[in-house]
Amino acid sequence: MNLRPVQCFPPADNADITVIQDIVTGDEIISDTYKLIEKDDAVYEVDCKKVTLGGENFDIGANPSAEEADEGLDDSSKQVIDVVHGFRLSFLGDEASGTRAFGTKKEYMGQLKSYMKKVVAKLKEGGADEEKIKAFQTGAQNYYTKHIAPNFKDFDFYTGESMDPDGMVVLLNYREDGITPYMTIWKGGLTEMKV
Repeated sequence: MNLRPVQCFPPADNADITVIQDIVTGDEIISDTYKLIEKDDAVYEVDCKKVTLGGENFDIGANPSAEEADEGLDDSSKQVIDVVHGFRLSFLGDEASGTRAFGTKKEYMGQLKSYMKKVVAKLKEGGADEEKIKAFQTGAQNYYTKHIAPNFKDFDFYTGESMDPDGMVVLLNYREDGITPYMTIWKGGLTEMKV
């Protein structure tokens, strides 16, 4: 297994941040403030965190009335995945029912093949050599076969903010501990932008 961390740690205060975008749509997918782990020369895996939004209780020193105390019991907090929330990724499917956009491997493979053709065209357009393109294609196929296909039912699917159907589908799963979410992002489908 090819595990190689890429130098992506929080930058110094005066350093630029690199936003990593989908090469097809330009959607922001991740940034170099997260630790990216390269696998099979095809994807980056990014460990995420669950964070709680809302439900803040600001103590201003006053005693709440009985009505206000009751209102305080209605917790409006929501737990989200930091990368999904921070980069405005959209769940593909119906979150309320848990229905995913790709119910079968065949449905997902149709989208993936279409996306990979667009990535290869963009790589060629950008001057990438055939060896690099072939290595990405082989790595992507190997990663799909070893990691995605056997665990397909465990993945959720997200797309960039534009929700462009031609864009990258980012995968979300949980590590072996069942607690740590991680995203799988197709390496060849990324481009960088300094901000």
